[in-house]
Amino acid sequence: MHNIFMKRAIELARLGVGHVDPNPMVGAVIVKNNEIIAEGWHKAFGKPHAEVDALAKTTDNLQNATMYVNLEPCSHYGKTPPCVKAIINAKIGCVVIGMKDPNPLVAGRGIQALKDAGIQVIEDILNVEAKELNKTFIKYITHKKPWIHLKTAMTLDGKIATHTGESKWITSEPARKYVHTLRHRYKGIMVGVGTVIADDPMLNVRSNEPKPNHPIRIVLDTHGRIPLESRLLNTTHSIPVWVFVSNKLDKKRIEKIVGKGGRVFPSPLIDDRIDIDFVMHKIGEENVNSILLEGGGTLNWSMLSQGHVDSIDAFIAPKIIGGKDALTPVEGIGYMNMDEVIECTTLKPKAIGEDLLISTNILKRGD
Repeated sequence: MHNIFMKRAIELARLGVGHVDPNPMVGAVIVKNNEIIAEGWHKAFGKPHAEVDALAKTTDNLQNATMYVNLEPCSHYGKTPPCVKAIINAKIGCVVIGMKDPNPLVAGRGIQALKDAGIQVIEDILNVEAKELNKTFIKYITHKKPWIHLKTAMTLDGKIATHTGESKWITSEPARKYVHTLRHRYKGIMVGVGTVIADDPMLNVRSNEPKPNHPIRIVLDTHGRIPLESRLLNTTHSIPVWVFVSNKLDKKRIEKIVGKGGRVFPSPLIDDRIDIDFVMHKIGEENVNSILLEGGGTLNWSMLSQGHVDSIDAFIAPKIIGGKDALTPVEGIGYMNMDEVIECTTLKPKAIGEDLLISTNILKRGD
């Protein structure tokens, strides 16, 4: 029965996607006599945590009740009081936990506080699923770097555009709608300036979400080529735009971008390109814990080859473009030997409209 109730807690937690950052997604289920008597989840940053939300929905005597929660309850004061205290005060008999909280402020202290209060604690139920749900939070809280999710769309022969650069549209409308759902989940969205020049995108969320989370729009632009008339720089009043440029760029050009409302980050260069490590560090400092990478082949190669990409969504459309000069999802020099290539976890295919979506995580060296 533990798995059934924990699965429900994870389902509830997922309802907070796009709204709780930088907090983790957490769901809680209270069970008595093998029946669910209350449910809750963390709905938004600064709002009550899942455990408190669930406790507020029942007036039952909870002395012999069990609470299922996908993440160890917090034991410290933050935006809200510690959940451990609320659980102890409610006299819950047992707490079943999906995974320990990797946050150094918690890191087992919540579990120990529950045990010290005489509450039975059962750990690591659906642990793999719990970690997958909050993989963004885990990476950020332990490394202070954002989770990078690469999204790309290609034809059956692996092309993202014709040799002339035409790419509208590779995928079907259902796939394009799905991308907006995907954007809602991330704190930022990143492209290279070439994408801005070629497509003049908005990079916002256009979905049925009642309160869509529009990610911060991040452009890597070594030479400050972003057009001042671009839709990005003309909508900074509603959605932020960050532009990473060379720290040697002419100050007058920087002033023009800032004058349009863009936030400019002068960056050091490596081989005449922006230092990606600097970008990741700076984004982490700015409390951005997740990025949807919608770059072209050059940016994708830079991010992949330097080990910054964590997961991938690849749409494959039943079309063929052909041509050795047609653009591909990952360009650059590539790897020379098969023992150097990037490996991924088992692919998870899913049909979306006419297209196939393949999702995977990157296997890091040493995994």
